[in-house]
Amino acid sequence: MISLAGRDILHTWGKFVFTGIGLGLLIGVTLIMAGVYRGMVDDGKALLDNSGADLWVVQLDTLGPYAEASSINDDVYRGIFVIPGVAQAANVTYLTTQVHKEKSDVRAMVVGITPGTLGIDPGWPPYLVAGRQITRGHYEAVVDVATGFKLGDELTIRRNKYNVVGLTRRMVSSSGDPMVFIPLKDAQAAQFLKGNEAILQNRRRTENNPAFNRPSVPGLLDAVIASQSTNAYVNAVLVTLKPGQEPEAVAESIRRWKHLTVYTRAQMEEILIGKLIATSAKQIGMFLAILAIVSAAIVAFIIYSLTMDKIREIAVLKLIGTRNRTIAWMIMQQALALGVIGFVVGKITATFAAPLFPKYVLLMPLDTVAGFFIVLIICVLASLIAIRMALKVDPAEAIG
Repeated sequence: MISLAGRDILHTWGKFVFTGIGLGLLIGVTLIMAGVYRGMVDDGKALLDNSGADLWVVQLDTLGPYAEASSINDDVYRGIFVIPGVAQAANVTYLTTQVHKEKSDVRAMVVGITPGTLGIDPGWPPYLVAGRQITRGHYEAVVDVATGFKLGDELTIRRNKYNVVGLTRRMVSSSGDPMVFIPLKDAQAAQFLKGNEAILQNRRRTENNPAFNRPSVPGLLDAVIASQSTNAYVNAVLVTLKPGQEPEAVAESIRRWKHLTVYTRAQMEEILIGKLIATSAKQIGMFLAILAIVSAAIVAFIIYSLTMDKIREIAVLKLIGTRNRTIAWMIMQQALALGVIGFVVGKITATFAAPLFPKYVLLMPLDTVAGFFIVLIICVLASLIAIRMALKVDPAEAIG
């Protein structure tokens, strides 16, 4: 019966191949959607790994710098540093904004890092593919290669210009935006940078406030205006622990003494994957289910159509004594062949299309294997309608 199925496929090879290509494109989209989800999870884990932190200290009752807004004083790290078990504590800011270069711009996460030593102080990009780390207190930047910037480029963040001194790779936010690292003071200023008109209006309001503009207290007005023009807040404090320390025990000490929210690596991963990515995962899951239904409908329709075209041949097979099981297996072989062709086309499509996506698409071998067997199961189920119809054919139709 393999030869019968094969001859039938060759007889209608045009329809069969084009249907397989169409099915393959759907399967390719399915594999890419699964890869998008895997890429989001991998981006989240890479974000935590690359931070170099064991604990994240954030504003009380918030989910941390990656999930929602967090603001704490930039001198808090000093008190955290002296808590037993803490090896290093470093301030960090995160700001998602448009980074400009000449006439183009890139959406990126701007990360403000404190001066320190790579490998000791958390928050620094762990490795570079070109150039050097930031050594000055202002106007230098290390960027992810996904931004498209090169060494020596001049980029603009808000009103300030920065010189690209280093390139890194796979440094992305939880949403897949490439990172741009700049000195902490610059990042603090960028977060609350106001336009010139807003600054002038704020100064006028301050000058008109008798509580601040008191001739009997020289210098008070200048001090108030100066305090309003600076940002003394950061989004989080990244903490590394001494060897052998239990993260939860140290986190509890920080919570008790500093009255701040502290997350361990496991808790932060749960926030990123369990909360931020969960909604996207549900949407992708529904999309995959729809694609599976559409694929099954395509296979069922084409196999049913092919079967209807050879009703007389099936009747002849029954007339000469061919068993129903043999006829059913012949139809199922055609459905499986269509699935194999579609999967091969889909896998090739996904492999070549994945690098073209703006966000990271991670194609896992296990997903490929699981997808292959799911496609075969869908093809088998889709062929049942055609098999049921074929088994009802009256042998008399061969001579009718």
